[in-house]
Amino acid sequence: MERAFFARDASYDGVFYVGVRTTRIYCVPSCAAKKPRADNAQYFASGAEAAAAGYRPCRRCRPERSAVLPPEWIGGLLARIDGDPGARWSDEQLRSLGFAPARVRRFFRDRFGITFHAYCRARRMAGALHDIRVGSDLDDVVFDTGYESHSGFRSAFAKAIGMAPGRARGVDCIDVDMVDTALGPVVVGATSSALCLLEFATRRMLATQVEVLRRRFRAPVVPGRNPVIDRTAVELAEYFAGKRIRFDVPVAAPGTPFQERVWAAVARIPYGARFSYEQVAAEVGRPGAVRAVGTANGANRIAIVIPCHRVCRKTGDPGGYGGGRWRKEALLALEQRHR
Repeated sequence: MERAFFARDASYDGVFYVGVRTTRIYCVPSCAAKKPRADNAQYFASGAEAAAAGYRPCRRCRPERSAVLPPEWIGGLLARIDGDPGARWSDEQLRSLGFAPARVRRFFRDRFGITFHAYCRARRMAGALHDIRVGSDLDDVVFDTGYESHSGFRSAFAKAIGMAPGRARGVDCIDVDMVDTALGPVVVGATSSALCLLEFATRRMLATQVEVLRRRFRAPVVPGRNPVIDRTAVELAEYFAGKRIRFDVPVAAPGTPFQERVWAAVARIPYGARFSYEQVAAEVGRPGAVRAVGTANGANRIAIVIPCHRVCRKTGDPGGYGGGRWRKEALLALEQRHR
C-alpha cells in the first residue's frame, strides 16, 4: 500500500485510503497533493473507516466519490457484466481480458462485500426480475439468464430476490442506483411511484437501511433506475445549484407512528432554518421525548428531501449526522447562502 500511495498508482483508488495525521485529511492513492512523510500516513480499507477515525475527505481528490465509483482499471469489466448479465465468467476469461482474477475478487469483496461471482448472480437476477415484471415468458427468462433448468433458476431467483418467480410478476420492486452530488454520491432507491431511500453512499448504516426497506415495503431491492430516480437526480442538482428550496418528488417513508410524526415535522422545517431537538419534540406533542426524537431523526432514510440536517443542538452546534458532520455543515451553509 505504501508503495502504491507514494507512486500515485490510480489502479488502487477505491481499494484503500490514506489518512494524513498532520492534516486529518484522507485521500485516494492517486491524489496529486504533496505526499506526507511515511510515518504520518495511516491506511484504511474504506473511506467510512477513515471518517470514523476523525479524518475529513480531501477536497482535491474527493475520496468520497471513489468509495462507490469504480477505478478505471475495472470499469470495462463492469460494463461487460451490465451488457451481458447472463454471461458466466471463469478465471481464464478474466485473464484473457487482462484482469488478474485475485485482484478482481479482492475488489468485489472490498467494494460490495460479496464475491465477484455473487455480484454477477445478483445482476442476472435483477435483469430476470425486470423481464418477468414486463411479462416475458418464463421459459425465455430462464434460458436468457444462462440456466439450463427451471429448478436451478427458481432456487437462484428465490435466494437473490426473496420470492418465487411466479410471485414476482405483479410485484413492484425498489430500484436502487447511484446519483452524484456536490457532496459525493448518494444511493437513491424508489418504487415505481415514490422515493423511499436517499443516503450518502459512505454512511455506515446504509446496509441496515436497505434491509429495513425490504421489510417495510415487502419488496425486493434490486440494482436499476426508474423515472422517480431520474426526477430525484434533477431536483438534487437544482437544490445544490441553489435553484430549488422545496422538493416535489413523491416520497414514501413508512416507519413507526412516532417516527412518521417526527419525519413529518422535520419535513416542515423551512429551508435555511434550524430547529432544535426540543422544538421538534414539541411539534410532535412529546416535549419530554428529546432523546427519542434524536433517534427517530437519525433513522430517517431520505436525507436532504426530509431535511434531518436542519435539526441541531439547542446551543446552535450542528451535532452529528449520518452522512458525516462536514456534510451537515455544508448543507446548512448552502441553504444560508441561497436563503
